[in-house]
Amino acid sequence: MDDFTELLNIGEELNRQIHHVGVHDLKTLHKLGSKKVWLKIKKEDASACINRLYAIEGAILNVKKAQLSEEIKKDLKQFYNEHK
Repeated sequence: MDDFTELLNIGEELNRQIHHVGVHDLKTLHKLGSKKVWLKIKKEDASACINRLYAIEGAILNVKKAQLSEEIKKDLKQFYNEHK
């Protein structure tokens, strides 16, 4: 089982939530991607916000969420608005 807190943007709570929805290793996190993982978390926690989605995407890309490209943020925001 991987400790996702070693990745950028992932704190203890988000690490716990990622594991809780059945993602236990980096390979699975990458395979599912931020959107699917976020949807799993959202199903369990209605308060899952866009910042959590950004954090997961940033962790996958190994960049701070504030440094995600505008194109990626736009895509994620559209996705978020469709699923909030």
